[in-house]
Amino acid sequence: MRRYVLTGTPGAGKTSILRSLAEQGYEVVEEAATAVIARAQAQGEGEPWTRASFIDEIVELQKQRQLRASATDSVQVFDRSPVCTHALAHYLGRPVSAALTAEIQRITAEEIYERQVLFVRNLGFCEPTGARRISFQESLVFEKIHEQSYRAYGFELIDVPAGGLADRVAAVSSVLSRPDS
Repeated sequence: MRRYVLTGTPGAGKTSILRSLAEQGYEVVEEAATAVIARAQAQGEGEPWTRASFIDEIVELQKQRQLRASATDSVQVFDRSPVCTHALAHYLGRPVSAALTAEIQRITAEEIYERQVLFVRNLGFCEPTGARRISFQESLVFEKIHEQSYRAYGFELIDVPAGGLADRVAAVSSVLSRPDS
């Protein structure tokens, strides 16, 4: 079982790449933070990221999704990981919680994810959404924090450069289709 993380700055096009990969037959595990935000906003909470429990809710959902993911597929692609949640905590100026620390220790000790992380580069803009309320300049800061977090935990970043969707999907697919080493 090979589990790859696809990550990058908000608005970089990860979702479009992941949808294309799913259409090609790859098992894709959706991002937890967006789900936590959407669920809270559906219940009338405008800014759930201000809640003290926000980071831990993401961590718990990421862990649940990782554990529930099918063990029969040879390759899985995860939209973000707990290391992204580590970057988010830093970006929001939050402490790294005990739950987040424990989950990062688990995923690194058990080598849950491949050491190569597919890092989707920004497209030169960032479109705001209900869940993504960040300017392009802020997204660049967040992108740098992501890089630092992954490198701090010993992951190798494989750049997925800005470009057309087909080219980006092909670049990601070429990594995913490599034989086990």
